Amino acid sequence: MAFIKWIVFALLALAVAAVVAGQLGLLGGRMPDDLGVKNGRLKPPSATENSVSSQAALYPDHPMRAYAQIAPLPFSGNGPATIAKAAQLLQAMPGVKIVQNKGDGYLYAQCTTRWMKFVDDLELWVDPVNKVVQVRSASRVGRKDFGVNRQRVETLRAGLGKVG
Repeated sequence: MAFIKWIVFALLALAVAAVVAGQLGLLGGRMPDDLGVKNGRLKPPSATENSVSSQAALYPDHPMRAYAQIAPLPFSGNGPATIAKAAQLLQAMPGVKIVQNKGDGYLYAQCTTRWMKFVDDLELWVDPVNKVVQVRSASRVGRKDFGVNRQRVETLRAGLGKVG
């Protein structure tokens, strides 16, 4: 019985330590230095199950291509109007900070979880050739995101689809 109490105490202490580490910003990871649009492409998906990308099909040999694949966002009016509406929706989401939105068809936001302070990098880019908004959302740390990035993009897609 004492062994079980010790295990429970150890697990509780580990959970508290993890939350404290998160609150201190130790779990946020480092901002990637290769974000942005290069040759009509956003950064490839992550090598683990922690990202989504509407351009995953451009990387047919990528090990996470199928997992990361997500549809691009349709225009809501036109490209700039879609980015403007997306920015408005993102600003209403808890933990989201828009870092770059200069009106050039590219938006970059950092999405931080409340307790653990994990940071995901979200990119939106108006693709003038395909007339859609390409999207990439990826966790900086960890091997899995438990569907958080996909859910964020689908929430954004739903918001863009609403009239008003």
